[in-house]
This record gives sequence, structure tokens and C-alpha cells, in this order.
Amino acid sequence: MPARSHGGDVAVVIAARNEADRIAATVTASAGLPGVGLVVVVDDGSRDATAAVAQRAGAAVMRHPGNRGKGAAMETGAEATRLVDQREDRDTSRHLLFLDADLGDTAGQAGPLIDPVIAGTADMTIAVFAATVKLGGHGLVVGLSGAGIRRATGWQPRQPLNGQRCLTRAAFEAARPLAHGWGVETALTIDLLRQGLRITEVEVELAHRATGTGLRAQLHRAHQLTDVARALAARR
Repeated sequence: MPARSHGGDVAVVIAARNEADRIAATVTASAGLPGVGLVVVVDDGSRDATAAVAQRAGAAVMRHPGNRGKGAAMETGAEATRLVDQREDRDTSRHLLFLDADLGDTAGQAGPLIDPVIAGTADMTIAVFAATVKLGGHGLVVGLSGAGIRRATGWQPRQPLNGQRCLTRAAFEAARPLAHGWGVETALTIDLLRQGLRITEVEVELAHRATGTGLRAQLHRAHQLTDVARALAARR
């Protein structure tokens, strides 16, 4: 895992699968964020050149030989960051900024997610996209997640499934082991709130591609629904 670390108190972790067309722009933009000293891309069983493109863009790359799901990719990226911190003999662990692989150039607008964590006013921030895109039925999964979080904690997030999040290392460790697959965001929110940690939503000018309405997109949403339901069932 050759890593280009440049100091900084924040590591960006990007879970990616078959994102060769956008990953370079996402890596480049996120590497330029204030406070970011390391970008780790976890290639979660891609069948395209995602890993090679990410490495050429300057990311440290970890690869899963097969698709293990988003939660597992996040854990792999966090562990890679820990190893780099250990290798560099850092006094404090880097904070973790999780970003989606398809953000492209808009990843450069993620800075406001970092600020409350660096300032010590939040243990985790969650992005709220200023602009929305049509997601072709995605609202069912969002509704399930939001309602489940509200029942479990009394708090209603605006975008409960948003994967753009910045956490302290301590907050990340408090949430482990992470929930499987697409249930990870829902579980993260519930687990940290139940432990009394502080979560802040931050509006950002980020954007990713819409998931569409075709068969593949519908299957993707079905997997999301299943994973979120499992995460909620485990936290009743």
C-alpha cells in the first residue's frame, strides 16, 4: 500500500467499486481539502481499472478480491489509515473523512464536514447535499432509515443515508464492528447517539450520480433496503 502522506490531521477514505471513470477526480479533489494528509481508496472487488486509476491519482489503494460491501470497505480503509499513522509514529490518530467514489470534482467542497470535528464541537458530521438529484425510488430506503433512527434515538436526520461523514478516530472505534453493507450509515448514527456522542449535520455543495430506474438500480435499492432493515433489527 504505497501511501503519499503529507502530514495533516485528516485521512480521506473512499470505498469504490467500478468507478474508474470518476475516481481520479474524486481523489484529486479530496486530496486538496484543508487538513487532509492522506487519501485511501478501498477497491471493493472492482472489475474495471478503479484501483490503478486511483493509485495514479495519488491515493493509497487497498483491494478486496471480491465485493465485501461498504461497511467492510470502510473498516479496511480505517485500518489502512491506522497503519500509516503507526508507521509515521504520530502522536494522535487522524480523523476519518468518508466520501463516495463518484463525487468527482465536487469532493473539493467537503471541507465544511471537517471543521466541526477539528474544532472539537462534533464527534461525527453528516453531509446534507444542498442540491438534490432524482434517485428513482430511493425514498423508500431513506424513509425506512430515517424512521428507524428516530424510533431508536428520538432524532430525525435530514439525509440519514448520506455516506459523506467525518468522524474522530475515537468515534469510529466506538461504532465498531460496523454494520454490514448499506446498513452502515444507519447503524453508525444510532450507535453513536446511544453512546452520547455528538452528531452535526452540515450542508455542503456535493453531488453524485443518480442511481437511475433500470433493473440494476432497482436491485441495488433492494440490497440497500435489506441491509438497512437488518441494521435496524439488530438495534431494537
